[in-house]
Amino acid sequence: MYHFFAMLSRMKYINRWGLMRNTRSENICEHSLEVALVAHALAVIGNQKFGKSYDPERAAMLAVLHDATEIITGDMPTPVKYHSEEIRRAYAEVEDRAVEHLVSMLPEELRGPYLELMTLSGEKDGELKPLVKAADRISAVIKCVEERRSGNRDFAKAEQTITQTIREMKLPEADYFMEEFLPSYGLTLEEQDYTRSSGLQFGESSQMVFSKALK
Repeated sequence: MYHFFAMLSRMKYINRWGLMRNTRSENICEHSLEVALVAHALAVIGNQKFGKSYDPERAAMLAVLHDATEIITGDMPTPVKYHSEEIRRAYAEVEDRAVEHLVSMLPEELRGPYLELMTLSGEKDGELKPLVKAADRISAVIKCVEERRSGNRDFAKAEQTITQTIREMKLPEADYFMEEFLPSYGLTLEEQDYTRSSGLQFGESSQMVFSKALK
């Protein structure tokens, strides 16, 4: 009996932003999905806009597992994790051991591929690592925007700081996403105008929409 995937399912029980007042809690499972979506987008942007040859699906999968070790370690608040180089090194060692422990829950013949995913040690994973890191930070900014829209000022400084770290990465894919896509997260549903291109009107039932499609 192997426990790896059952352990991964526990990501939904690990909450982020432990030192902050949250209007809505965020767990690492939903965070990892968002990071995967953004990492995939950054890879596609790189390929289509900047002539890169990224593997978007690989980037997404790396992002899905980027915080899996927190099932064991928990989510350490960033100010604590980076308080000193000594703490950062110690935490990195704990993370390495957590990866080893999780991967040991797989049959031996399956461990290699998952070890690569969780350590970003595959042949081309080095070029994807900055995309995953940027996607992780963009997801954090999105959380800050959502909290700000809910009237919570606890995330105001974090939003400024994380946005600056993204700029300092000088990653054109991330800059493009921040300019073209991030502003929409600060809008209401009506302001996002999600019905415009489909012709769907508010208040229409699914049956009415289906009937229109058949005409």
